[in-house]
Amino acid sequence: MPLTKSFSKDKSTCKVGFSLPADAAGGAKKLYLAGEFNEWNPTVLPMRKAKGVFAAKLELPAGSPYQYRYVTDEGIWLNDTEADCYVYSAFADADNSVVVL
Repeated sequence: MPLTKSFSKDKSTCKVGFSLPADAAGGAKKLYLAGEFNEWNPTVLPMRKAKGVFAAKLELPAGSPYQYRYVTDEGIWLNDTEADCYVYSAFADADNSVVVL
């Protein structure tokens, strides 16, 4: 499912909708959103599960890209297949998803 973006009237902030189909989460019962916007904390932003989709919304400052990934309740880090782009992270030795605002 694609990222959704809704910019404020003055374009200073953007409400971003992140979502991942439950079947893409490898059987996870819980899914969390981790990224540059929360210091990569893997448990601070739980996603809600409804109708087979994990989803979360965040309001972020506009004008910057933000790297992020999804984290399962078993500690498995997943990328968003619908991210705006991807960037390599030497820390994780993997690509991170990126949302561009």
